[in-house]
Amino acid sequence: MALTPEKMKQMELTPFEDLVDEIWGKTGTPERDEMEARLKEEINAYFLGEAIKKARLEQHLTQEQLGERIGVKKAQISRLEHGKSIITLPTISKVFKALGINSGVLKLGDTGEIALW
Repeated sequence: MALTPEKMKQMELTPFEDLVDEIWGKTGTPERDEMEARLKEEINAYFLGEAIKKARLEQHLTQEQLGERIGVKKAQISRLEHGKSIITLPTISKVFKALGINSGVLKLGDTGEIALW
């Protein structure tokens, strides 16, 4: 059954922004701010995990081999790579040092930078 222009005109469509407001609250409300902060954390964890995975694969290492280098099990490496684990700065340092990445810098905008390891 094809969706014709006539049928599309009969449909009541809700703009995406209205759905987001309905589910997570209006912009500027505590609920929305909390959701956006949580989403940003999850996105950052995903990208950090992707960086770990990319560096590991470039070295032809398995998750188990990387885990052995830093003293954790394969499952922990998997969780890190999938952004499903809280990762501390010491853990980030261990992982990237084990991958041969010998320096890491935290950029603080106008304040400058901090060498993490």
